[in-house]
Amino acid sequence: MIVTIDGPAGSGKSTVARKLAALMGIPYLDTGAMYRALTLKALESGTSLDDPDALVRLARETAIALDCGPTYVRVRMDGRDVSEAIRSMQVNAHTNPVAANPGVRAVLVEKQREIGRQLGSLVTEGRDQGSVVFPDADVKFLLEASDAKRAERRYLELKADGEEVDLDAILANIRSRDKNDERQWLPLKERGQAIVIDTTAMSIAAVVERMREEVERCRARQAVRR
Repeated sequence: MIVTIDGPAGSGKSTVARKLAALMGIPYLDTGAMYRALTLKALESGTSLDDPDALVRLARETAIALDCGPTYVRVRMDGRDVSEAIRSMQVNAHTNPVAANPGVRAVLVEKQREIGRQLGSLVTEGRDQGSVVFPDADVKFLLEASDAKRAERRYLELKADGEEVDLDAILANIRSRDKNDERQWLPLKERGQAIVIDTTAMSIAAVVERMREEVERCRARQAVRR
């Protein structure tokens, strides 16, 4: 079974994806980690983020491997574990031009599909998983939340990791990312292709439980069809 979870930054996708995958006993695929890893590579190699063609070449040349478990994803870039390095505010602040590059997305989408073919069943999250990468997924979710709540969540996450961060800067970054990213997940909402969940006032446990119920309904329908 393939379950996709899409939505804007800070809507809770990564957290609930890990927990749902653990409940289902299947791997969790963090696609955003791939774009972050490529961003880190660009920053470290001095590749201009304003050069779309250079970023596409970098995507083709960079070996990004994900070790996907039900509750974790370890990320290796050119053989080096960058699981923690890709979560820094510096990487977060520069991911937009990488993730918005159509050529880069084409390269990484194919890598994501290959991971899907290898794993068979998974919970995957991102911004185009249900609309582009796995359009035939068994269950598609779209998470939403107010930008203020999403900024607060990201702020607390980074503070817990010991980073010096500014809430207003995080909010501005999220709003900027929304403008670039919404075209990827908005079609799911407009076409009614996904189950929409507003997580602004919901606990993580409540969101995961709602998802579990929807997955069980899907399994029941599939069992009847068989």
